[in-house]
Amino acid sequence: MAIQEGDFVKLHYTGTVDGRIFDTTDEEKAKSEDIYNAQALYGPVVIRVGSHHVIVGLDEALSGKEEGSEDEIDVPPEKAFGERDPDKVESFQKSSFKEKPAKGMTVKLEDKGEGVVVDIIGNRVIVDFNHPFAGKTLHYSYKIESKVEDLVEEVKGLIHLYAGRDMDVSFDGGTVTIILPPGINYDRRWVLWRSRIIHESFEYIPDINEITLVETFKRPEKKDEGEE
Repeated sequence: MAIQEGDFVKLHYTGTVDGRIFDTTDEEKAKSEDIYNAQALYGPVVIRVGSHHVIVGLDEALSGKEEGSEDEIDVPPEKAFGERDPDKVESFQKSSFKEKPAKGMTVKLEDKGEGVVVDIIGNRVIVDFNHPFAGKTLHYSYKIESKVEDLVEEVKGLIHLYAGRDMDVSFDGGTVTIILPPGINYDRRWVLWRSRIIHESFEYIPDINEITLVETFKRPEKKDEGEE
């Protein structure tokens, strides 16, 4: 049966721009292209088709495909990171920066977000706030490994997608229980995306009536006398 909008699928993909890989679910490709992140979880990702869990152009290409299908697609800027906007290239006094700016440096300015220093002219610093891939056509190769119909796997997929973590998840009587790993509240990514994970779990998985987050603390073991 063809994949439809609203289906959860397990997806492999590799994205390139100007012939270079910038994103991939393949660990070996990430290592070979020197974009490997030791904190990332590689392997297929679980996404919900139509929810923009991946770049829009790739997301739209999945509808109508069959499980196990492989394909390639070029994604134009309007369905990727948008066209370049010359109004997003701005000039600032050097005194606007806490650190001495240098060409190529990524900077963050209040109310402006992140940008890249593209030039320094006298006392003026030119910063480009466009996404680095704005105006670029992206190329993706992908494989839809399978459709995901297990509720626990769907929730785990949302956690992986947003928080970049594997967590123990169970489901019983309408209640999803998520076992939180120690120290999770110091994980900025989890704190930032926790509410989105909960919101989308309720919105996209109608069998869920309640979500319980379980955080367990154990008494530290006492050191033996004389142990350093």
